[in-house]
Amino acid sequence: MRNGLEISRRSIVGAIAVGALPLSISMARAAQTSIKIWKDPRCGCCGKWIEHLARNGFAPTVIETGDVAAIKSRLGVPVELQSCHTAEVEGFAIEGHVPAIAIRKLLSERPRAGGLAVPGMPIGSPGMEGGRPEVYEVVLFGRDKPQSYGRYLGDRPA
Repeated sequence: MRNGLEISRRSIVGAIAVGALPLSISMARAAQTSIKIWKDPRCGCCGKWIEHLARNGFAPTVIETGDVAAIKSRLGVPVELQSCHTAEVEGFAIEGHVPAIAIRKLLSERPRAGGLAVPGMPIGSPGMEGGRPEVYEVVLFGRDKPQSYGRYLGDRPA
């Protein structure tokens, strides 16, 4: 009888664990932050940046378009800060190769701003790996004059 009882306990614990698995997977997906990204279909570095975001807890939705400029304009990205791809997350615009950690900081602090940008395509920034990484600026833009939101080397603060 004792063996039968142990098997029953194991069966019950196993059934609970298996039943909880789909719930834990769906909770992990729900914990990811949705981000919508517009990119040119011919851009290769954009795909690498999207992979960086996915590895760092974002759930990207990618929209390929030949008119990314219209999205930049709609989201209020200043011309001098524009780069190759544009994203929107929780009401903020994200322009260019902004590291995930800077986006997380933005979402945590929620400053009165339009978003973040990394002008140009700095070597070593997320999606632009290869070569000798350079320190680059992440810029906060919006109502006020654009200002530094941190200096980065690769995907980490410098």
